[in-house]
Amino acid sequence: MFGRRRPLMRLLGFEIRFDLTWLIIVALIVFSLSAGYFPAAYEDLPTSTYIWMGVLGASGLFISIILHELAHSVVGRHMGMTFHGITLFAFGGAAELEEEPPTPRVEFWMTIAGPATSIVLAILFYVAGMLLVWMGTPAPIVAVISYLVVINVLLAAFNLLPAFPLDGGRILRAALWAWRGDVLWATRIATFVGGGLGLALVLLGIVSAFYGNLIGGMWWFLIGLFIRAGASMSYQRLLARHLLAGVPVRRLMKGEPLSVSPSLTVADLVEDYLLGRSMKYVPVVAEGSFVGQVGVEEVRRIPAGERSSRLVGDILTPADALNTVSPDAEAGAALEQMERAGRNCLFVVAAGRLVGVVTRKDVLQYLSVARELQPPSGRAAAHPAE
Repeated sequence: MFGRRRPLMRLLGFEIRFDLTWLIIVALIVFSLSAGYFPAAYEDLPTSTYIWMGVLGASGLFISIILHELAHSVVGRHMGMTFHGITLFAFGGAAELEEEPPTPRVEFWMTIAGPATSIVLAILFYVAGMLLVWMGTPAPIVAVISYLVVINVLLAAFNLLPAFPLDGGRILRAALWAWRGDVLWATRIATFVGGGLGLALVLLGIVSAFYGNLIGGMWWFLIGLFIRAGASMSYQRLLARHLLAGVPVRRLMKGEPLSVSPSLTVADLVEDYLLGRSMKYVPVVAEGSFVGQVGVEEVRRIPAGERSSRLVGDILTPADALNTVSPDAEAGAALEQMERAGRNCLFVVAAGRLVGVVTRKDVLQYLSVARELQPPSGRAAAHPAE
């Protein structure tokens, strides 16, 4: 779902990150508030006032989104879930789960915490606005607070739509999961509903644009596409976890991978491996122990004239800075690890020794065959409901 992410802050032990698309949406929201929303609601104010109103409104919106996602994360962590952090992106924010909730009860309480937090924020902003009016606070400040009341109500309402993977779709899945005891079936139904709603929003966007609301229509169109894509990706990810459950990495890895010694010169590495075998990176092994990796990224930092005198051991990335996996780890966890790291393979290490390499292609090929072997109903083993 996300491209390259940058850290923003840490809050209650969770890393808050942002996708580069978030910067675009921040600029668009500041512009739309300062050039459209606030001037239409409050006329004849200085341009500079509209600009700082837009900045404050956008800041309050994203603080509200962070708190919404933080509520999911805090409640989920309390119930035993693990999160990779919170990422802000073009369509809001997402608390990134390491794994799916183990029971419908956990899913419900973790999910409902987000919209509940948005409603609480709306109430708090409303009370704050009333107090500011009573105190005679200037109208622009009250206007920003009033905007945050409305936006938090809308944030809660939109997220409660029964469109997976929105909060409402997750609540629907939890209910279906509790009823039938089959998380895959429940996800498939919630995904179908989410995809249908996404298509409806796409059509709404097209109609809105046709009747002159080009900007609003564009947003409905993009949000609809996002919901449809998110629903499909969520189902495929869960299906992959089911099919890969209990499948160890050692079953899919290639053993005895090609490696180099730290005493090899960088020039020989380039000639014999990077160019000679079209390899982007190679594991480095010394006296049977895995010590790191060397590849194009490390070599390009060395001037061509110095490569004959420099050794691999001088430029390698050490093992403790790399993403590795145990041969006994589940293949599904390895695939997700590759996705998070943006890599196509992982070195398989046991007791400090390199025993193999597992690639994204290996795992996806296994998944492809496993999916074809599924019965027409696509049902997987049910998880017990709680």
